[in-house]
Amino acid sequence: MCGIVGYVGPQDAPPLLIEGLARLEYRGYDSAGLAVLTDRDKLRVVKQAGRVRELVEHLPPGFGGHTGIGHTRWATHGPATDVNAHPHTDATGRVAVVHNGILDNAYELRARLAADGVELVSDTDTEVIAHLVGRSQAATLQEKVAEALGQVHGTWGLAVLHADHPGEIVAARNGSPLILGVGNGEMYVASDLAAIVRHTTTVVLLDDGELASVTERGFSTTGGKAAAEIDVDPAAYETGEHESFMLKEILEQPETAARVLQGRLDDRFGTTHLGGLEMTPHESRAFRRVKVLGCGSAYYVGEMGAGLIEELARIPAHAEPASEFRYRNPIVERDTLYVAVSQSGETLDTLLAVEEIKRKGGRVIGLVNVVGSAIARACDGGIYLHAGPEVAVASTKAVTNMFLGFALLALHLGRVRDLSVADGKRLVKGLEELPEKIAEVLETQDRLAEVADELAKAESLFFIGRVRGYPVAREGAQKFKEISYRHAEAYPASELKHGPLALISPTMPTVVIVPDDDLASRNVGALEEIAARGGPLVVITQPGVDLGGVQVTRIDVPASEVELAPILLTIPLQLLAYQAALALGHDIDKPRNLAKSVTVE
Repeated sequence: MCGIVGYVGPQDAPPLLIEGLARLEYRGYDSAGLAVLTDRDKLRVVKQAGRVRELVEHLPPGFGGHTGIGHTRWATHGPATDVNAHPHTDATGRVAVVHNGILDNAYELRARLAADGVELVSDTDTEVIAHLVGRSQAATLQEKVAEALGQVHGTWGLAVLHADHPGEIVAARNGSPLILGVGNGEMYVASDLAAIVRHTTTVVLLDDGELASVTERGFSTTGGKAAAEIDVDPAAYETGEHESFMLKEILEQPETAARVLQGRLDDRFGTTHLGGLEMTPHESRAFRRVKVLGCGSAYYVGEMGAGLIEELARIPAHAEPASEFRYRNPIVERDTLYVAVSQSGETLDTLLAVEEIKRKGGRVIGLVNVVGSAIARACDGGIYLHAGPEVAVASTKAVTNMFLGFALLALHLGRVRDLSVADGKRLVKGLEELPEKIAEVLETQDRLAEVADELAKAESLFFIGRVRGYPVAREGAQKFKEISYRHAEAYPASELKHGPLALISPTMPTVVIVPDDDLASRNVGALEEIAARGGPLVVITQPGVDLGGVQVTRIDVPASEVELAPILLTIPLQLLAYQAALALGHDIDKPRNLAKSVTVE
C-alpha cells in the first residue's frame, strides 16, 4: 500500500528520494520520511506525519548523503504520527528500515523484544525488523536482513540501511512489490516504476522470498536475476496539461480502449485472437463454469464480465470478492475457469486467491494491466489490458479495459460453443466502434459537471440498475463515494420495494442506469416508484429509451450493441464522481484513507 524509494550512487540522495516519494504518494500519503547515510557513515532520519511537501519543509540544513531510503505511509499499525512514520531505526540508531506490508507475528515479536529490554517507541509492526537486523551478529548486511526475516511471518517489501555497511541497500520482497532500477553508476530501489521512471527503465523485478544487495557498482539477488528494459513512456506518469491524473486517465480512454482491442478482433470468423490464454478450443469448451475474482472496482467490473460470459457463452459465471474467497475454504473444481482481475497485478487479496486456486489444482487466467506483475506471473495465462500506467487512486481507464478484456474473453468462449458467426461479427463490429463512442461520451463533460454540482450537495445517494445495469450502478457508487466522500449505495432496481424505498426523499437523489434493452420498461417502473416519493432522479440511458412522463435529469450515451452497453453507461459515472469531488474541493488523485495498490490483507 505504501511507497518505497531508495538510491545509492554519486548524486545527493535526498532530492532524488523526495522526487520519487512525490510520485508514489498515490500509494500512501498520511506520513513520509527519509533516512540517509552521510559521508561520515552516520545515519540521519527525518520523518513527518502528512504529505511529502510537509516533509520537505522539515528537512534540516545540510541533510545529505549518497545512500538513502524513503517512504510514504498508508497507516496499518498505529495512527499517522511522526513517530509511526517510516523509516524506523533500531536502538543504536545505526539501522533504518522502510517497509510495505503487514507482519502477522508483530505482537509476539514486540513482546519478546520488550522482555529483552528493548524500548519500542512506535506502534508499528515495522519497528521490530529494525531491531532484529540491529541485533543480528551475521557478517554481511544481507545475512543480517535474512536472519531477521527468518523470524517474522507476513508480507513485506522492504529496504534496509546500516551505518556499518555504507554504500549498500538491502531489499527484500514477500507479497509486496519491489523493483531495482539500474542506472549509470547508480542504483535505485522502488515499490513502483513511477518513482524512478525519469532516471531509468532498466529494472529487476524481485520475486517473493528474494533478497537483493544494491551498491553503486551494481546488484546481486538471491534468485540470480538479470535486469531487463521496460517499454514505458515516462510522460505517462505526468499530468501534462490536465489538472489531475484522474481527468487525464478518463480522457485517455478512447485511445486505451483501442489499444486493448488492437490485433485481437477477427471479423472473418466473428471471434477473437487471445494467444495469451494458452488454451486450445477443446480446452475452452471443457469448462462448465467461470468464477471471477477481484477487489473493489475490479470485482464490480468482474460482475459485468460474468454477465457477459453467461450471455454470450451460456456458461454459468459468477463474480466474488477475492478478499473473501480463500477464507471460506473454497471448492476448487477442475472444470471451472477462474479469472483473476487486477489493475496493478499486485493486489494481495487477489494474488493469495490465485495461489489458493493453483494449490488446489485449478486453472486460473489473469486480466491484468501491469506486464510482469505478480498476478500475471502466477496465472496460467491471460489477457494484458494495455491501459498504460494508471496513477489516480480511483480507477477509470483500467476499468474500461477490464470490461473490454471480458468482452474479448466472452466472445472467444461463445464462439467455441454456440454463439453464431453472425452474432460474433455483430459484436466484433460493436467492439470496433466503442473507442469512438467513448469519445462521444467524453464530449458531454460540461453537462455532467452541472449535474454533478447538484449531486454533490446531497449527503447520501442511491445508484440502481437491473441485471446488466446493476454492476454498473455498483461501480458508479464506488467511484462517487471514494473521491467525493458522499455516502453512495448501490441496489438492484428490483430490490427498491424490499426496503430501500423507506429512505427515498427529496434530499436523496437516485442515479438510475437504464440500458436500451428488454428490461427498460421495468426500469421505468422503478423511476415512477422513486418519483412518487419525491426523490430526485438522474438517469443514465441511451437514445430511444422511453422514460414515460417521469421528471428526470437525463444523460444519454450512444447506442451500442446491447451486450456492450455497460461500459458506455459507466463512463458518465466516472465524470460525475470527478466533477462532484472537484466541486467539493477534494484532493481527487489522493482520496483520504485510500491507496492505489492494495498489497496488504
